[in-house]
Amino acid sequence: MRKVLGLALAAALAGGVAHAQVPLDPKTPSILVWTPQQQSDWYRNIESVFRVETVKRGDKVHPLPKADKQIDFSFEYGGKTWTVEDYMKAYNVSGVVVVKNGKVVLERYGLGRKPEDRWTSFSVAKSVTSTLVGAAIQDGKIKGLGAPVTDYIPELKGSAYDGVTVRQLLMMSSGVKWNEDYVDPKSDVAQSTTLPLEPGKNPLVTYMSKLPQAHEPGTQFNYSTGETDLVGILVSNAVGKPLSQYASEKIWKPYGMERDAVWMVDPAGHERGGCCLSVTLKDYARIGQFILDGGKAGGKQILPPGWVDEATTPQIKNGTRERGYGYFWWMPDNGAFEARGIFGQSITVFRDDRIIIVTNAAWPTATGRELSMARNAFLNAARAAAKATN
Repeated sequence: MRKVLGLALAAALAGGVAHAQVPLDPKTPSILVWTPQQQSDWYRNIESVFRVETVKRGDKVHPLPKADKQIDFSFEYGGKTWTVEDYMKAYNVSGVVVVKNGKVVLERYGLGRKPEDRWTSFSVAKSVTSTLVGAAIQDGKIKGLGAPVTDYIPELKGSAYDGVTVRQLLMMSSGVKWNEDYVDPKSDVAQSTTLPLEPGKNPLVTYMSKLPQAHEPGTQFNYSTGETDLVGILVSNAVGKPLSQYASEKIWKPYGMERDAVWMVDPAGHERGGCCLSVTLKDYARIGQFILDGGKAGGKQILPPGWVDEATTPQIKNGTRERGYGYFWWMPDNGAFEARGIFGQSITVFRDDRIIIVTNAAWPTATGRELSMARNAFLNAARAAAKATN
């Protein structure tokens, strides 16, 4: 029991899965405690386990050609020398791809995964959701970052969200009290999953409308997966269509994703803005490339000019030794910006080097200092090797 609680707490600290998914089999164990075999089988086939909606691809595919020169490197970590293969085997990595200047310089798979296999994103989805906020602003469906949240989720009027802006939600700084402690059965993250469904109402919105204010909006970072799911609802309300359809229209089709994605839904049938897109390895790289390209697709500006720079630079300190937090993007101290999910999912973008590194994995625990340190050592070595290519 202690091991399970420790794993759940680690998940919370990492920004993992918060609100209930909808299992197709009620006996399905929590995604936080799957066995290694279940991770390997189900992360790549999440639609066989949970209810999802489809993010449809278009007729064209954005090319990610293989570079003439491929990288194969080793690096030092923990007192030993590691090859790429060593790292992938030791840390249950199902896929890694490195893209430089729009060309693949490294692409490897593990755990029996194939290039066409999707893999669940966990909280990497948050960065996609914030990108859809930018698209909705560009479309004129959201007035701007300073717009009140209550304009798009009117059920929150009269609550602690009065006066909170879209930007403050994206910075995780609404000031609304939220406890993301999985060990505590009275925490918000635990209680918000047990509400009954009411016709025409999203139970998450109902729950969050009753939370008190803890800080002045915009002053304190407080990680809340509840609010990232809330942003998904906000976007969907603003554009008048499901989040999966909007993602298809704004990213998957115009940018040229190679395969449909699937997006896990909550009990109300709404795609979870905070979690659980399932995407192929190279389509994760295309997400990074779309951002690196400034949010342009098919010759059209999908995101507002300047959106990418603002979203992927520090907007608020987040209580770590890192540079800070953007709009659902992390800012590690190596100068990159990063989308992260528990159990080893990441899209790391080195803007100045035009390098994107994607990792998918099935770590034995949701997060951990040693796991993160090993990945950072791998990322830094991959970046150095890619920079050395012409």
